[in-house]
Amino acid sequence: MTTQTADARPFDTYLVGGAVRDALLGIDGSDRDWVVVGTTPDAMLRAGFTPVGKDFPVFLHPKTKEEYALARTERKSGTGYKGFTVYATPEVTLEEDLQRRDLTINAIAQDNEGNLVDPWGGVSDLQNRILRHVSPAFAEDPLRVLRVARFAARFAGQGFTIASETQALMQAMSASGELNDLVAERVWREFDKALQEDQAQVFIEILHSCGALATLLPEVDRLFGVPQPERWHPEIDTGIHTLMTLQQACRLSSDLAVRFAALMHDAGKGLTPSAEWPQHIAHEHKGVQPVAEACQRLRVPTECADLARLSSQYHTHCHQMQVLKPATVLKTLEGLDAFRRPQRLQKFLLVCEADARGRTGLEEQPYPQADLLWQCFVAADKIEVPELLQQTPVPPGPQAGEKIRAMLHQARLSQIKVVLAERRAAP
Repeated sequence: MTTQTADARPFDTYLVGGAVRDALLGIDGSDRDWVVVGTTPDAMLRAGFTPVGKDFPVFLHPKTKEEYALARTERKSGTGYKGFTVYATPEVTLEEDLQRRDLTINAIAQDNEGNLVDPWGGVSDLQNRILRHVSPAFAEDPLRVLRVARFAARFAGQGFTIASETQALMQAMSASGELNDLVAERVWREFDKALQEDQAQVFIEILHSCGALATLLPEVDRLFGVPQPERWHPEIDTGIHTLMTLQQACRLSSDLAVRFAALMHDAGKGLTPSAEWPQHIAHEHKGVQPVAEACQRLRVPTECADLARLSSQYHTHCHQMQVLKPATVLKTLEGLDAFRRPQRLQKFLLVCEADARGRTGLEEQPYPQADLLWQCFVAADKIEVPELLQQTPVPPGPQAGEKIRAMLHQARLSQIKVVLAERRAAP
């Protein structure tokens, strides 16, 4: 497409990136991004475009509001994600702009007539289901390690694999230490996007295999190679179990907090001394601190962080519902703050179910423990303080609040005892 600016200088626009890639894959709904060749920021402004880019020239179309970026090249000038010098001049060609992109499948452009511009073999790699870096410049941006892992998760269902040379480059980048320079918010953004993919476990698996997970999320990386009792975990390896649990969480829920909590639920097993393997005594409580540290380091949103911490602490309580004491059931509900946040309890139950099913050969097993804990909550939640006070008035005074809380606790405990007695007596 050729656009005329106010100063009569024409410039060419091309559809690029995900919109072209996904159209070739038969996927609808991708955002349309454009690259503009042969013009300047001033000319874009005079043509009515609105500037939005901070680090490089990006504009919004005056009518469609789609993004138009000036063709640009990038040169490494420092460390980390922002350590680049950007050149966006009318002399930069479309091929040069496409060369700076991460993967060949993202380096395909399309003109206004529908003709493809594919100087780096992206169409062939799409046909062969290969994720391959465009050029050695890939190594200049450590965030691309995460992006490739994310694309591997997104397209795992379509049979995509990572080219061997790209795998080797990702391993070298992970070993270089430059991943340490990534800004936490950028890392979490990639985790956020990846965890929302249907096969999010592939993202974690790829990061582990290339060595990046050891830097980005060591609390999970150190689980690989740690054995568990084969009686309960036929897959044995705790890292494999974690991947399977995340996979089950993706089947059960699209909620980001559920998926992240499933990923982190067994972090405590990474702290078990090898002399104690395959047992992991008190791993639930041991996991609270590393989960909190990971969440703080990655700037994880509060809802995700809270559910992950509580899932680590209480998930085995849910597994043991058939034998758990009524007082412990109530303690679990109180610890989860379920009476004020019932939606958190529902998410917690999904995490526990994913954990139970994240084991070899047990992926389809029923999980009645979740329903039992939920029924205990429902019964206990029906207790109303005004009704309690009608039955047993509490005179005003400095101890009134404490007495009411004790009455409420005891009434809830009584309801839980009834539910457990009935359910456990059922054939």
